[in-house]
Order: sequence, then C-alpha cells, then structure tokens
Amino acid sequence: MTAAGYARTLDLVTRVRGVRGAMLVSSDDGLVVAEHLMEGIKGSAVAALAASLANRLRRAMVAAGVGASVFWHLQCEQGALLVVPAASAIIVVAVAEPDVNVGLVRLELLRAAEAV
Repeated sequence: MTAAGYARTLDLVTRVRGVRGAMLVSSDDGLVVAEHLMEGIKGSAVAALAASLANRLRRAMVAAGVGASVFWHLQCEQGALLVVPAASAIIVVAVAEPDVNVGLVRLELLRAAEAV
C-alpha cells in the first residue's frame, strides 16, 4: 500500500466523531508507520504504548489458551485507546475522547486492518 492509501485508510477512522487520531504502528518495535493525529497528541509515545500493550496482551492470551485478540479498548479518564491487529505485524490504533461511539470506531478499525 502507498502512503496515499495509508492516509485514506486513516482518514476514514478519524472521520468518526470523537476520534482524535489514528495510526498504523509496527507491533514489533512500536514505530509509527503512518499517522493522522490532531495537534497535541504525541504519536511516538502512543505508538510505543500501544505496541507494548499489544505484545503483552498477545503473550497473555496465548498463555491462557484463548487465541489471538481481535480488538481491545483501553478506557482512561480523559480518553480511550482502541487497537486492532492487522497483517504484517501492524496494529491500527485510534485515540479517542471518552464519549466516542466505540462500536463505530471498532468497525472502522477492522476495515482499516483489512486494507493494510
């Protein structure tokens, strides 16, 4: 996929009301592959956090014998982090406000993961 394709994919996620940014992140090392973020969001910090949590969650789920995760949602006081794993060791990440429509963001993240 080209840079323009990544931008289009992330744009569809960020069009959901309450989403402050979307990123494609390498789950192996936490580096940003592509991003579409509002001002004030520290993309590299979010990417590192998301990749670290995704790797820990993946290991825990394998150890528990329940299989791979499809979607996870980390709710915080001032917002939320929503993540969907994609192919090629990429994770699709959305940074959202606390009152975002999680179901709609999940659908867009799943579509983005299929496109990557």
